[in-house]
Amino acid sequence: MQQFTRRNFLQASVCAALAGGPAYRSAAAVANSAAWVDRRVYGPFQVVAAFPLQGLDRELADLGYLQGELQRTLAMRPPQQAVDVYLSADERSHKQFLQSRFPRIPYRRALYVQSGGRGAVYAFDHRDLPTDLRHECTHALLHTDLAMVPLWLDEGLAEYFEPPLAQRAFHHEHLRTLRWNLRLGMVRSIASLESIHSLDDMGAEEYRYAWAWAHFMLHGPVAAHRALTGFLADIRRGNPPGVLSARLEQAVPEAEAQLVRHFKHWRRG
Repeated sequence: MQQFTRRNFLQASVCAALAGGPAYRSAAAVANSAAWVDRRVYGPFQVVAAFPLQGLDRELADLGYLQGELQRTLAMRPPQQAVDVYLSADERSHKQFLQSRFPRIPYRRALYVQSGGRGAVYAFDHRDLPTDLRHECTHALLHTDLAMVPLWLDEGLAEYFEPPLAQRAFHHEHLRTLRWNLRLGMVRSIASLESIHSLDDMGAEEYRYAWAWAHFMLHGPVAAHRALTGFLADIRRGNPPGVLSARLEQAVPEAEAQLVRHFKHWRRG
């Protein structure tokens, strides 16, 4: 099965994605193409780019730190092999590159693909590239360690980790809108998010509440964090994980009310 995630995540098999198109080229063959002018390693990510990376070197270093953050917060294991990252020089060449490799997949500004046990991220040089890469590389790290991740949780965690480290906890763009939603009594349960199985059904509100629940489990009650890490650990071990909403409700009674209180009082001290 080939997984496609955000901006971005499409559920399709390798056969469906590649049927009738050109033969899938190996990662080594693509990486050795003369189109790439710079190559650098950031933690588990092997980055090749069609433009010099010197100006982005400091921001791209966040990718290396991202692995440590997921190990610390979610007990993710280090990847057993590198994740390839291909950066085109502009949107036009990015579209052409994706079309040549995945002709049946709709265009995405940034794309994570896992195929044959190896993951790859595709993007292009633009203002929000570091944000896109942190988001897609979060998907990559999750999927190199876990056989599956529920769509809402996959996206909620990627949303959480996409800003720079200093902005994740207190300055995410979702925070202000979420607080207004909660003041108006608008709360989405995890169970409602668990019913979503297609990215077509993930709109701005769904992303916002997926992020909110991820934030709550990472920064809220210790029992909520344990429910999350226990859920992921069972997936890692191949145990039936059940649904996270049931675990969380058992660990944190009245979880939705606690979510509201969490964000009502969430401020940097």
